[in-house]
Amino acid sequence: MEAQVLAALHEAAGPATAAWVQERLGGDLAYTTVMTILSRLHAKQAVTRERSGRAYVWTPAADEAGLAALRMRRVLDGEPDRDAVLTSFVSALSAQDEQLLRTLLDRATAEDPATADGPSDEARGG
Repeated sequence: MEAQVLAALHEAAGPATAAWVQERLGGDLAYTTVMTILSRLHAKQAVTRERSGRAYVWTPAADEAGLAALRMRRVLDGEPDRDAVLTSFVSALSAQDEQLLRTLLDRATAEDPATADGPSDEARGG
């Protein structure tokens, strides 16, 4: 359901109300269910909200690529063996995706030489 709510928000021309999202999803969901989903997405930092009178208007926190990256980071952060997860992920990449990842890592290192020695304790979750 979260994915459907996010997809609806991405279709909006700007910030949207929960009622607008409910209508966009076909109205089969109760308003309170839509509000619960939006609140959970807000807690996950996937959406932002702003007061508009007595209600909130909601906006996706990032584009689709940014939201996918956020989900990936959450999965990684939830795993006790980050090395194993990353090793498994990288070993399953296609040759093209592996090359793209290498290019992106090289670019990031060139832009921030402090990352050349590997991730900081904070980046490793420590």
